[in-house]
Amino acid sequence: MLDQHYDPHAAEARIYPLWETAGCFKPSMDTSAEAYSIVIPPPNVTGVLHMGHALNNTLQDVLARYHRMRGKNVLWQPGADHAGIATQMVVERQLAESGANEDRRSLGREAFVERVWDWKAESGGKITEQLKRLGASCDWSREKFTMGEREDPDNQMVRAVRKVFVDLYNKGLIYRDKRLVNWDPHFQTAISDLEVEQREVDGHFWHLRYPLADGVTYEHPVFDEDGEPAGTETRDYLVVATTRPETMLGDTGVAVHPDDERYKDLVGKFVDLPIVNRRIPIVADEHADPEKGSGAVKITPAHDFNDFQVGERCDLPKLNILTDTASIVGGQDERGAPIADGAAEAAQIPQELRGLDRYEARDKIVAKFEALGLLQEIESKKIEQPFGDRSGVVIEPYLTDQWYVDAESMAKPAMAAVREGKTRFVPETWEKTYFNWMDNIQPWCVSRQLWWGHRIPVWYGPEVRQRDDGAVDILDPRGKIFVGENFDVVARLAQEYYGAPAVQVGTAFEQETLLFSDENDASKAPDWAKGADMRPKKYPLIQDPDVLDTWFSSALWPFSTQGWPENTEALQTFYPTATLVTAFDIIFFWVARMMMMGIEFMDGEVPFKDVYIHALVLDEKGQKMSKSKGNAMDPLELVDEYGADALRFTMAAMAAQGRNIRLSKQRVEGYRNFGTKLWNAARFCQMNECVSPAEDVDPAALNETVNKWILGELAKTAAEVARGIEDYRFNEAAGAAYRFIWNVFCDWYLELIKPLLNGEDEAAKAETRAVAAWTLDQTLKLLHPFMPFLTEELWEKLAEFGPERPGFLMLQAWPDFGPEWTDAAASAEIDWVIRLITEVRGVRGDLNVPPGAKPVLTLANASDEAQGRARRHDGVLTRLARLDRIEIANVAPDGTVNAVLDEATLCLDIAGLIDLDAERARLDKEIGKLEGDIAGIDKKLSNEKFVARAPAEVVQEQHTRKADAEAVVEKLKASRQRLLELG
Repeated sequence: MLDQHYDPHAAEARIYPLWETAGCFKPSMDTSAEAYSIVIPPPNVTGVLHMGHALNNTLQDVLARYHRMRGKNVLWQPGADHAGIATQMVVERQLAESGANEDRRSLGREAFVERVWDWKAESGGKITEQLKRLGASCDWSREKFTMGEREDPDNQMVRAVRKVFVDLYNKGLIYRDKRLVNWDPHFQTAISDLEVEQREVDGHFWHLRYPLADGVTYEHPVFDEDGEPAGTETRDYLVVATTRPETMLGDTGVAVHPDDERYKDLVGKFVDLPIVNRRIPIVADEHADPEKGSGAVKITPAHDFNDFQVGERCDLPKLNILTDTASIVGGQDERGAPIADGAAEAAQIPQELRGLDRYEARDKIVAKFEALGLLQEIESKKIEQPFGDRSGVVIEPYLTDQWYVDAESMAKPAMAAVREGKTRFVPETWEKTYFNWMDNIQPWCVSRQLWWGHRIPVWYGPEVRQRDDGAVDILDPRGKIFVGENFDVVARLAQEYYGAPAVQVGTAFEQETLLFSDENDASKAPDWAKGADMRPKKYPLIQDPDVLDTWFSSALWPFSTQGWPENTEALQTFYPTATLVTAFDIIFFWVARMMMMGIEFMDGEVPFKDVYIHALVLDEKGQKMSKSKGNAMDPLELVDEYGADALRFTMAAMAAQGRNIRLSKQRVEGYRNFGTKLWNAARFCQMNECVSPAEDVDPAALNETVNKWILGELAKTAAEVARGIEDYRFNEAAGAAYRFIWNVFCDWYLELIKPLLNGEDEAAKAETRAVAAWTLDQTLKLLHPFMPFLTEELWEKLAEFGPERPGFLMLQAWPDFGPEWTDAAASAEIDWVIRLITEVRGVRGDLNVPPGAKPVLTLANASDEAQGRARRHDGVLTRLARLDRIEIANVAPDGTVNAVLDEATLCLDIAGLIDLDAERARLDKEIGKLEGDIAGIDKKLSNEKFVARAPAEVVQEQHTRKADAEAVVEKLKASRQRLLELG
């Protein structure tokens, strides 16, 4: 017998290992079945489950469980991402806290990477266990890691990444270039846009004067205190504004708009850049906005993304004035001697500024401008500043040599695939976002200056030129690039280039020695090789120290996880995948790149047919969750408190397309109560000997109207749930299951069959028991994708007094019903019964009729069919509507409260059961209060400042409150009118 209460924690801890041990999550590999596969968006190996994960993985699991029950060959491919910066940061922090006086550089690259692998083995991947607690039915035996496996000598995942890099390089789709990147001075690496947080901070605009060169002057308009024109003044300077005064050291131009009348005669002339005393040109470019500031903009191509583009258009030089730690270039060595630095010399940076931290340099530069009389104004205001999401330091645009993917070329077939319908976005509106980004796509920087990650498969050697006499000119000590999947390949390429039998491998070029013969001219050797033999016997090859962007390896996820570059059975079966479930914020960083890579390397085949983009999980007020706000919710805490099923059902029930989820603990608690209601209904069935029959119920063999009705309702619900899941309308699917279980099955069917279960008709009793138990079993199947633990527990325990189950519920076939399961006459009859009871209950509640009072109901002007229904269901109607009796009349009697049901009038005799004056007064009071609330809301909504400044969700909440209040007022007024009709 079922326990009185369901214990989710005990059930979850017991059931999940049984599923996993029995291999329930593995694909059937039935070649006759349709394949259905999903790849999990690989969580960071450092990650822990958050609300976004809970939503994303719940929806994936709903799909996987549903299609598995549909008989498909289902693979939900799990795995984790190596998360370059995040993981390196964790291990570096551990080293710093260990007290062993060790850091990454003191350990060296190889030893540090081993430490990261140790951490991964001991502490990484906690999120996998957390996903299991959520009920995720991934095939964990196939779990993949974007870095492969440490112990795997073949390491297929590494081979996949290297092959993609090499193939793209050989096709000209990967190249090395010097461009601006987001640079993290703490980690000293380029980072992606996704790893940059824009924060509003208190900042300044420094308005600086740049003197015009060669004695040039111009007439600049001036305005009075009211902003009216007041003539002109002669100026021999331009005013520029900046939030980063230190970058002026790298200015190579000043831009004005080509249509700006103030400055048109200055285009082509020069300013004398203060402090560094360089002449820089004044150029015309539409980047300069005449309506902002002075209309003149300082251009620092090496340290601003917009300025970089202006520099390209106007052919301005790029001067890098910052180091990788965001200090001014130059500085001093350990002995205090000045460091020779070409960048510092090119920019003509004063010696006293070299080597300073960017902010220290800022202060000194501002002071110098002030001392020179060139600081016009310091304007304090809020500014947007980029911060590294991991390091928390301000990010610098930085000009460096990096590896890039020609994303523009690769984007074209990826866009065509969506336009042609090979891949569709759900909701469709996200296609616009995809196209907007792809149409304006920039080269993809794929190199990172880290140690943890896929090492770039590139080696550098000396670029040489063979002389006729056999000697060699070394043109560039690192100028020759060799790209190969491993060093054996690279060595062969090098030997072909140098014609040398031996190739030396080095870790730093300066540590290697080149050997030259005495007969050649050593003066032509580079500085580091002066005096050496000019006939090399060894050529050092040095692997690029950088690693690949994490998104590079995860872009291969749909096919690398299936064994590519080998043509495995899994790859043939499960690529392309059916559905990708992900969030909108990685459409650019992951979805688009998987499209590019999949089409490029899988013979033009897209990686997935559908991309379902889910919304955000916000707090109940519609605000983003964050620890700093104190509104963050931990999904595991909710699982601990309410069970995994309650959280899962909440996520699915609220996952409406295009609408963010406003989550509250009350919603999770409510769906926990929903599970409890189903448990109690199952207990009722078990206590009333409702034992599932060994075979399916035959609808044609049923006699009882209520049993015919419930099968029709079940068939309708099964279709609605299936349609909702297949259309990615998870809220509609969950809503259909909820309504059937709570309202139809529990509230109505179990109440309607009580007279049959307690009656003397054994045949009716046996039929009802079988139908109730069988319907409950089918209900468990419909609910299983959403609440797998509760349904599996009931599936097992309800078999205690019936036939042995054929296996786990999760492996049972999805209910499939044809039109023969619906009896129109039975549906119409029970629907009439329910509507009558509901109408009477509504009137009783609206007019505050005491629960224990049993008025007489007169059915007036009813058709013969309605009268027959009333007689057949008299016992149920009087019991559930709490009536003394039901009478039938041709006309409505006087002194009753009336309601209409189809052609009939329901006349309820309640005049003697309530205090009419007191009820009218109560209703008047409630109406008055609500109308006052509505007036207050109207006042708010008519306030233009409130509507303009309040968050959109707050304004929407006011509209919702008003609509709800107006609906209640209408209902109360109708009830009051009924009382007036009584006298």
